[in-house]
Amino acid sequence: MNEYNDRSLRLYVLIAATLSSFLTPFMGSSINVALPVIALQFKIDAILQTWIPTAFLLAAAIFAVPFGRLSEIYGMKRVFVYGNIIFTVSAILSAFSPSAMALIVFRAIQGVGSAMIFVTGLAILTRVFPPYERGKAIGINTAAVYIGLSMGPVLGGFLTRFLGWQSIFLATVPLTVIVLAVSLLRIDGEWADAAGETFDIPGSISYCIFLFLLMYGFSALPDTMGALMILLSIGAFAVFLRMELSSTSPVFNVRLFRNLRFSFSSLAALINYSATFAVSLLLSYHLQYIKGLDPGSSGLILVTQPIVMALVAPVAGRASDRFNPQTLAGIGMAVTSLALLSLSILDRTTPVPMIIVSLFVLGLGFGFFSSPNTNAIMGSVERKDYGIASATVSSMRLIGQAFSIGIVTLIFAFLIGRVPISPANYDLLIESTRICFLIFGVLCFVGVFAATARRNDG
Repeated sequence: MNEYNDRSLRLYVLIAATLSSFLTPFMGSSINVALPVIALQFKIDAILQTWIPTAFLLAAAIFAVPFGRLSEIYGMKRVFVYGNIIFTVSAILSAFSPSAMALIVFRAIQGVGSAMIFVTGLAILTRVFPPYERGKAIGINTAAVYIGLSMGPVLGGFLTRFLGWQSIFLATVPLTVIVLAVSLLRIDGEWADAAGETFDIPGSISYCIFLFLLMYGFSALPDTMGALMILLSIGAFAVFLRMELSSTSPVFNVRLFRNLRFSFSSLAALINYSATFAVSLLLSYHLQYIKGLDPGSSGLILVTQPIVMALVAPVAGRASDRFNPQTLAGIGMAVTSLALLSLSILDRTTPVPMIIVSLFVLGLGFGFFSSPNTNAIMGSVERKDYGIASATVSSMRLIGQAFSIGIVTLIFAFLIGRVPISPANYDLLIESTRICFLIFGVLCFVGVFAATARRNDG
């Protein structure tokens, strides 16, 4: 069957992939708003508090590449469906968590399900849409991500205030049921371009060990154990690289990075997400702790950035079908850098309208970066590599998001320490926030060169 000629198939794939793309960022942004309330209920410090989102990101990043390869062997639709099932079950378990540690464990399981969704949704979408419509489809899918981000703070804030933070998890269940119904009843066929090939178990294990050591070690800094784990991750990466180069059926085709368009676009995505994901977390803290706002009011302010993203992303996606996507991505990265640097001067007297303006500019920059950059990555590989390319996009996003939270955790550990956030350390919270935004702004400035670097199509 030629997927390009089946309009109904493309519609149902777009619906399933778009709803799934909405769910995971919605969960992330809504939980960020609820973290102060969760911390109060479980009586946990600022460092353990950051592990509630970090556990999800760590698990999702670790398993994205292995599941990307498994989807190529056993079927993208199958992995997509199982991922939604795991996401649903873990959401229910998270809602009834008896302790902070149980919540962190269930969030990690949810991260595994999200990894299965991430790597297959985009790959199937790229598979069924022809190249001349791919940017538009990716733009719609990316807009769903930003709508999830935009509704997260608002709905999450109000759900937390009136129904408790547990209701955030339960609110995602009806949507996942719809995704499963569409996938099982309306999406026929399967996509398994590597069917019959062997799964690289040693390579997968070495990849998971490398990424776990790197990301956990980074989050454990400045402790000595954190530095030791990062050093061990370098050795694990060397082992992984050697295995993949000698394998006839690698879990990750590292030779793809010889394609400069693919490699630089992937690097740009990593930098961008490293610099932007923790914005809502930091501003949620600032608005609730420093400004004294409730979760609902904070959510209404934070909604500015993702709403602009949702409006801009489809336009940027369509534009990337006609114009150089690297140029558009570079412009978006530069605008993002300016917005982040403007937030590095936050203090007690910073007016809320100024924060809203910065969020507006940030949403504009991110919206112009994401869709064109994703289109550049997916358009730089052959059809047989869509699964691993989609896994790379997801991995860069998830690793970047985890690094973003890791940077915040590192700065908090240095300046605030392992103590609950209270009026006694509000000045340290402000200083930590400003340092984080300065680091993020500089990161995005460097990312402009990665986004616009001259590269071949492979």
